[in-house]
Amino acid sequence: MAHLWRGILTEYADRLPFTDADPIVTLGEGGTPLVAAPALSKEVGAQVYVKVEGANPTGSFKDRGMTSAISKVVADGDEAVVCASTGNTSASAAAYAVAADLRCIVALPAGKIAAGKLAQAIVHGAELLQIDGNFDDCLRLVRGLADAYPVALVNSVNPYRLQGQKTAAFEIVDALGRAPDIHALPVGNAGNISAYWMGFNEYAGRQTAASLDHNSARRPAATDSVPTMWGFQADGAAPFVKGEPIENPETIATAIRIGNPASWDYAVAARDNSGGLIEAVTDAEILDAQALLASEVGVFVEPASAASVAGVLKQARAGRVPRGALITCTVTGNGLKDAQSALGEGAIETTPVPADLATAAAALGF
Repeated sequence: MAHLWRGILTEYADRLPFTDADPIVTLGEGGTPLVAAPALSKEVGAQVYVKVEGANPTGSFKDRGMTSAISKVVADGDEAVVCASTGNTSASAAAYAVAADLRCIVALPAGKIAAGKLAQAIVHGAELLQIDGNFDDCLRLVRGLADAYPVALVNSVNPYRLQGQKTAAFEIVDALGRAPDIHALPVGNAGNISAYWMGFNEYAGRQTAASLDHNSARRPAATDSVPTMWGFQADGAAPFVKGEPIENPETIATAIRIGNPASWDYAVAARDNSGGLIEAVTDAEILDAQALLASEVGVFVEPASAASVAGVLKQARAGRVPRGALITCTVTGNGLKDAQSALGEGAIETTPVPADLATAAAALGF
């Protein structure tokens, strides 16, 4: 029987570290579309689907981890949360803090946040600290605050974040009836690639080192296979590709402008244990993929989200996409988060006509 989607902590309760007695803070996150992308499929010679995480309540995948992290904060009796953010985490943390009646403190790198994301944190009442530094500086600061003061850290170093984010892998397998051959996604702080790998393994009946121990009942494994994990960074913020942290990362894809990922070891394990890769795409390739998704698939994403698709296209051009493979690409955030990057510097073109049918039809070539 059909039912109203109840949020990931309820839908996947048997696979998450909560009990019936624990409080659940939810905005109905999860249950996002897995969209067939015929244009991409034709381009790369494979069957491609796009997991549209911008359909979450605050417009990004961060809501999956935040419902889990904030629910744990409430269960522990804390009254304030803190995070470092390039935008999406701050929007999500602020919204879920409102739902939980918690104080929310956000450390932002100065001048590095898209307006749409910053607006969300502001309207939800977060207290904003603008830090003279990059995301990595912000993360060091908030870790110190959480260690020394009564405030809970809700960045992806919080293991409950990854527990929530792994549910996207469950949804992909549930929708397809099997695991994909390849799963591609953007890599910034690297929590998401770690969480997906955890999720795919758990659905195949295997636990990963990143998993929390818990005694919840387990449903039968939904698949006996796991995908190869493909992660893609922006060329100017690609510490995994370069093999070391980057002091001053730069890219138009602000959500992945991170030089020293917090989930480094988990991401390397996801790459290596799946036989996958983490490679870089240029800003131009990211913007081209963003435009292709909008014009040929019908999905508008922020630049960082398009890194997964840009990466698959790049791999296809290099002859590395197996013919006929089943590929899923996570696109992490809604395009309205950073609409200016899609519009560019040019003027918006319109065709002025009077409110007259014949004139409008003539202008359209009918």
